[in-house]
Amino acid sequence: MDKTRFLLRDERIRKNLKAFIDSLPTDPHRPLEITVNDAKRTLPQNDLFHALCTDVSRQVVWADKPHSLLDWKALFVSGHAIATGRPGEVVTGLEGEFCSIRESTAQMGVKRMNSLIEYAQAWSVGNGVRRREVRYSGDYFGRVG
Repeated sequence: MDKTRFLLRDERIRKNLKAFIDSLPTDPHRPLEITVNDAKRTLPQNDLFHALCTDVSRQVVWADKPHSLLDWKALFVSGHAIATGRPGEVVTGLEGEFCSIRESTAQMGVKRMNSLIEYAQAWSVGNGVRRREVRYSGDYFGRVG
């Protein structure tokens, strides 16, 4: 069976979901798995977080050198995980380097992504970063407002 998704927005969709579940076969030897999750992060959240990481990358020197947007993304995700009680893990990489294993922002739900954004905003304010106002405009990185 192919994956079927319902975005539960209103009563009509709720009724369609119930009808769909009622139509599914049951099998004690090969049961179907049904999962209910929060929606994944939104494009506006993604744009805001990337703009924030860009602002920090242009203004902050960390570990004695400037770092890119992607470096700051990794630093914020790692710091946020520790701040919210998730374990950090550093392993030896494939070429003998140190490698941090971290969660993916693309797999974060809306609530988790909001928490990450709030963490990064608080860190940037506490470290004197001047932030731009960014408005979502349908493109990947947003526009400066």
